[in-house]
Amino acid sequence: MTIGHYIKEIGRGKDGARALSRGESADMLGQILDGAVSDLEVGAFCIAMRIKGESTEEMCGFLDATQQRLTKIQICPTAPHRPAVVIPTYNGARKLPVLTPLLALLLAREGFPVVMHGTATEDKRVFTSEVLAALDVLPRAVTEPVAGGELTFFPTDQLHAGLQRLLDVRRTIKLRNPAHSLVKLMLPCSGPQLLVTSYTHPEYAQSMEQVLCSMQSTAMLIRGTEGEAVADPRRMPTMRCMLRGQASAVQEHQSGVLASLPELPSRDAPSTAAYIRAVMQGELSVPAPIAMQVQQILQMAAAL
Repeated sequence: MTIGHYIKEIGRGKDGARALSRGESADMLGQILDGAVSDLEVGAFCIAMRIKGESTEEMCGFLDATQQRLTKIQICPTAPHRPAVVIPTYNGARKLPVLTPLLALLLAREGFPVVMHGTATEDKRVFTSEVLAALDVLPRAVTEPVAGGELTFFPTDQLHAGLQRLLDVRRTIKLRNPAHSLVKLMLPCSGPQLLVTSYTHPEYAQSMEQVLCSMQSTAMLIRGTEGEAVADPRRMPTMRCMLRGQASAVQEHQSGVLASLPELPSRDAPSTAAYIRAVMQGELSVPAPIAMQVQQILQMAAAL
């Protein structure tokens, strides 16, 4: 098998390239995920898509191929009548502490089965997996079902080894590829699920929302804190919600910083974990933007 004929269409440069159909995109990425093409073709695909950019139809096709191949995470039938909350975590902390585990623990305390998935994509950041380990939350086998009120973390390679390989291409060519958006849009669980995801740059806000709506997803989309899907503890971000593909703004961005700022820890994993424990034990207050994010997710879940 080969994807050369697809590369010919997407690789003609920014102005000459043609966007593929949803079916063509699913076929191309399916071959890549299955390991059926050469490393040279994978590299050409990544560079071509980086230059051209992904259309909504292409991203939907990529998601189709991914969803068909994922090892699905099972949710315990005894879980409360609430959807699984899915939180992709792929960016980590560069300057601020990564508080994605705090958001996840707050949601688990509300009775949700909370599924986090991710992998380290760079070498110089502190990743959620490190903070979770400091909180004694270790990676789970994908064969283990998730119960209501439980926080779990699944490494990406357990969901699909080919997807992990595609993410790892970044370490060689130093550029993102469609897999870095895919992992923030996919739904890895069986049964109802509510996705909490983020974008890194403003230009991705509209494109990600269009894909989520086209896929009829139920999701919260925010401007990420250094790319993580947790509200910045220092300021209130815009929160956009999709309910079965219908979009609405539930919280508008508030310019400037909050009147009262939380005292945040340093970004290393042990300090971040100690801070999260203190918040969960009531010794410190939940930062207002994160508390607002939790409330909006509760309202979304109630509307399902």
